[in-house]
Amino acid sequence: MNKVLLGLAAATLALTGTAQAHFQLLYTPKVMLDKPEEIALKIMFGHPMENGHAMDMGQPEAFKVIFKEKETDLLPTLKPIVWKGAHNEAKAFETTYKVKRNGDYIFALSPAPYYEASEDIYIQQFTKSYINKSGTPTGWEAPVGLPTEIVPLNKPYQAYVGGTFTGQVLSEGKPAAGIECEIEYINPAIDLEANAFAKEADGPVPASAIVAFTDANGLFTFGIPRAGTWGFACMGAGPVTEFEGKELSQDAVLWITATEFK
Repeated sequence: MNKVLLGLAAATLALTGTAQAHFQLLYTPKVMLDKPEEIALKIMFGHPMENGHAMDMGQPEAFKVIFKEKETDLLPTLKPIVWKGAHNEAKAFETTYKVKRNGDYIFALSPAPYYEASEDIYIQQFTKSYINKSGTPTGWEAPVGLPTEIVPLNKPYQAYVGGTFTGQVLSEGKPAAGIECEIEYINPAIDLEANAFAKEADGPVPASAIVAFTDANGLFTFGIPRAGTWGFACMGAGPVTEFEGKELSQDAVLWITATEFK
């Protein structure tokens, strides 16, 4: 199969054998604010669409927020927590952040590589999520310099059901062609106070993974079928392929929020 020829709008149910994918979550419940607010940020690693097992996170390598091209280091603010999945508990992190000024806030996480014993590989998912205050755009479409990342071509905090979302995958700042991107949404309800997923999932789970491939310009497009928080994990897009003598998959992850247009 020629991955590049699948091109833009190639979001399909690919027969990959399982719908279960690892996803690094960087979650806050409100992504559009109309007044200053201190937000909670939860950082966990798991399987959000299937409500599967949670996985232990190591100490992240970096965590920052970018506002009007200015970076603020948030790594010292992270606190370890125990995240309760539907089937187990795992090590995770949390922090809070005070949103004061109007504009776009881009949160970027560089986690430690995670060893996946069943595949005998390491996984490192560079992850971004977004918050906007007062509807003022100030750079949501700009890359932030991660080793690999997804740059949104639609506002990631203002997507609508029935519309589409397009992202560009970059590796060391250059478009990455032929990259497989798995797509999921956060299925179970999240209890921020208890640091837990609900025991039961709220919505459907497809029979196999939802997958899109990037075209020659690193672009993929996905049609949004339902409201919620959607994640895109573009796998093996990063420049480093080995860690501690084993294969390393450096993935680019991006989270968006979709609502009904009313």
